[in-house]
Amino acid sequence: MGKITMTDCGVTAAKGFFAAGIEAGIKKDRADMAVLYSESPCEAAGVYTRNLVKAAPVVFDKMRTDCGSGLRGVVVNSGVANACTGKDGMDACLQTAEAAENEFKAPSGSFCVASTGVIGRQLPMDKILGGIPKLHDAIGSSREAAHSAACAIMTTDTKPKEVSACFEVDGTAVSIGGMCKGSGMIHPNMGTMLCFIATDACISHELLQEALSENVTDTFNMVSVDGDTSTNDTVLVFANGQSGCGRIEAGTEAYATFKEALRVVMEELAKKIAGDGEGCTCLFEVKMLNCATKETARTLAKSVVSSLLTKAAIFGSDANWGRILCAMGYAGVDFDPEKVDLWFESAAGKVQIAENGRATDYSEEFATKILSEDAVTAIADVKQGSECAVAWGCDLTHEYVSINADYRS
Repeated sequence: MGKITMTDCGVTAAKGFFAAGIEAGIKKDRADMAVLYSESPCEAAGVYTRNLVKAAPVVFDKMRTDCGSGLRGVVVNSGVANACTGKDGMDACLQTAEAAENEFKAPSGSFCVASTGVIGRQLPMDKILGGIPKLHDAIGSSREAAHSAACAIMTTDTKPKEVSACFEVDGTAVSIGGMCKGSGMIHPNMGTMLCFIATDACISHELLQEALSENVTDTFNMVSVDGDTSTNDTVLVFANGQSGCGRIEAGTEAYATFKEALRVVMEELAKKIAGDGEGCTCLFEVKMLNCATKETARTLAKSVVSSLLTKAAIFGSDANWGRILCAMGYAGVDFDPEKVDLWFESAAGKVQIAENGRATDYSEEFATKILSEDAVTAIADVKQGSECAVAWGCDLTHEYVSINADYRS
């Protein structure tokens, strides 16, 4: 497998991709519309929410990415989710896409759309349509352009989320960059979570979809901020082939490297979402070690990272490890609780808090110090096999309640 190097280029890292973020007036005094655009046709892939209640853009984009070829980009708005909006919502998707296609002189059917914000409201189409020419005028491939787009898709996020990397395919440099948003209503199963990734790799729609679908299992689907699966969760990947690399084929080292690079970008974005959970003070990571099956490891890790009591204990820097074992116990998978070892770890150090399901003689003071860092990891050794999994979330704070108690006001 080839070397993967992290870069700082954002979603425009790949050749031929442009982005912009502008103020369209959907929200007050802040950027609220973005575009990601390729100057040449792309192969595209997508994964979407499994919530039965799906926003109109989810339905619309799935129809377009199921075809997969010839796409050119996506227009995104924040402030209104375009969810639970009926036929009007679907009409708004088509109207937005057609306006973007006309403005960017792109073929019919080549643009996707995405929305994030309050559920149940119709899109302010005068502002959406008025924003598209502004997006066209503002597009660029610079780092600043990528950053402006990442900022424009935020809702309750406190910071933009951007990642990029590069690797080689048969001696040719290939880049991949992504941006996402998500802070609340995060429990993907494919908050409102939106992610857009662009690469100049040359790869088929089918293989791109395979890589995305397989990688989402251990990245975005291992994140939980509050246990609510959004109506709008969307991950779109565009590949325009402009790197000039040879076509990536299944079963090759080039495909293994591409898939790993995509995984790295997705994982880093997933962690940024978890670490920016609404009202949070720290990233909470859960590592589940030596489980009987991979699915058991995933289920146990996700159960712990989603536990409200555990998240509250992390907020209070309280080494209440019984809550971890409890969350494992109701996860619905089989393990022996009397064999489980537990640790807490952070930049301040590492401490074993339980051995074979019973408390060790650990220092509460040292444990509190470990739990007071900006990123905290809980590690559980189940001792039933060799499969492992990692999940990411955050602590549960008073501020989370404050944010969501008056979200619409």
